Amino acid sequence: MGCYDCCMRCLGGVPYCSLVATLLCFSGIALFCGCGHQALTETERLIETYFARNLQDYITLAYIIQYFQYVIYGLASFFFLYCIVLLAEGFYTTSVAKQTFGEFRSTMCGRCLSSSFIVLTYVLAVLWLLVFAFSALPVYFFYNMDATCHTIDVLTETPASINQLCVDARQYGLLPWNAVPGKACGMTLSTVCKTREYRMTYDLYIAAFAGAGITLLALVHCSLHLAVNQVYLRRLRHRAKEERRGYDLYGRLQRDRGGTLCSPYPACTSDIS
Repeated sequence: MGCYDCCMRCLGGVPYCSLVATLLCFSGIALFCGCGHQALTETERLIETYFARNLQDYITLAYIIQYFQYVIYGLASFFFLYCIVLLAEGFYTTSVAKQTFGEFRSTMCGRCLSSSFIVLTYVLAVLWLLVFAFSALPVYFFYNMDATCHTIDVLTETPASINQLCVDARQYGLLPWNAVPGKACGMTLSTVCKTREYRMTYDLYIAAFAGAGITLLALVHCSLHLAVNQVYLRRLRHRAKEERRGYDLYGRLQRDRGGTLCSPYPACTSDIS
């Protein structure tokens, strides 16, 4: 076998769909975890600086932010291992489906593992849908805050109306109702929106939301690809069984008729692609 044939054989065994899903999952999780972790840190700083004066007012929020950061660490580790297993499963199913490596065939244990992996991926996709929806909440909060700041900039000629425009962190559950001041109004709010910390936090939450969407797309793509592979392998096994039955029937008829029949099948089942 020449170098070109070897290269074509190796490229034929690459699971391109699984490779794309793995890259999407890696990039989505990296974007979600990295940007989400930094956005939570910047959110705590904004609340501490502009919305709460007493430590006891935002200590609960600080603990919740720290808890979510630990969850992000766990998600990053889990999905790193999951993406590796995803790619390995893609190589396994592609090798079986295309029969790239000679007489390599699927086993009962391999089929059970593939089915379990499909179920796990589907469950992860459903759970990650909740994460995707949850990651939209801070984007919604900062979007409302940005819209209010834009209104303040438009109404700068009427100070009385500006002071009535506020963003209350207590209404979103970020602070308790007895927190002081708990809200930012008028030009104070406009000043907050012009700070570098606010713009960076807003952009980080948008990036984290996009990362969650990319990860969800990767999980859905992976589950569909694995399901299609399983259906294809099942059809191959059914086809092989039918051909073996045909060979057995042909052999019996040939023996009964003294070897005068011509076989309608190829000489070897491995010749069938």
